[in-house]
Amino acid sequence: MSRIACIDGRLHAPEDAKVSVYDRGFLYGDSVFETIRTYGGRPFALDEHVQRLERSAAQVGIPMPIDPPAFAAEIERALAAAANPESYVRATLTRGSGPLGLDPRLAAHPLRVILVEPLKLLPASMYRDGVSVITHRTERACDAAHGAKVGNYLASVLAIRKACDVGAHEALIINTAGQIVEGTTSNVFVVQGKTLITPPEEAGILAGITRGHILAIAGEAGLSVALRPLVPEDVRAADEVFLSSSLREILPVVAVDGAPIGNGKPGPHTRALHLAFRRHVGMGDAKAPWEG
Repeated sequence: MSRIACIDGRLHAPEDAKVSVYDRGFLYGDSVFETIRTYGGRPFALDEHVQRLERSAAQVGIPMPIDPPAFAAEIERALAAAANPESYVRATLTRGSGPLGLDPRLAAHPLRVILVEPLKLLPASMYRDGVSVITHRTERACDAAHGAKVGNYLASVLAIRKACDVGAHEALIINTAGQIVEGTTSNVFVVQGKTLITPPEEAGILAGITRGHILAIAGEAGLSVALRPLVPEDVRAADEVFLSSSLREILPVVAVDGAPIGNGKPGPHTRALHLAFRRHVGMGDAKAPWEG
């Protein structure tokens, strides 16, 4: 298995990959990005990810240096060069390099970087037993660019640090209105009865690609869907809670701020929905994630 870096269309070994210290992504977090994983060696929802990258770039005023189909083709080429059984991709677009200063006009040429890594899955025990999370109040950089997947993750880094300090897997972000919007790198769902509830995009979330596919197949697990704001009490009183992201798929949450969710074990609807998602991505014949 191998790691590959593709910078402005040129392939490099990781040790040879270089980006200027004057790049605004490094200096100011002035960038947008996407995280993609493969199934059967093929990138899942690649066009959706590249289109969202284009939307994020437009929201923060970074021009796309190449069109989305060409960007997708570069990702495919980097994946082929890595030749891993399964891969994790991070595709980043920065405003580029220029003299020091916040003025975005100082950068003339956006920089694109595609990193390919061998996919490392979470331990089966996390899916079998579930994980704990904390709640954390903060303001995020993306609040200034609603819906854009921006590279400035300092608020999330500090939140996940607090989670790690108490042995939790993730932090659920509470916004200034007192609502839980999402995790640091995940979307959050609760199950109440036979209803799947998750915050709407209007709440200020980043609408994950995996989130969208989960909502589309919820009926296969016998669940109706409700998009509405969540407050901490909604999460603590839920029958089931889970997180979603490209790399984690559907990860059950069994405790919030030290208090158990339901009976403290992954719930049946979460399990059923995860199996439905596996079928949806063409992995229905594989072992369930909690089976190792």
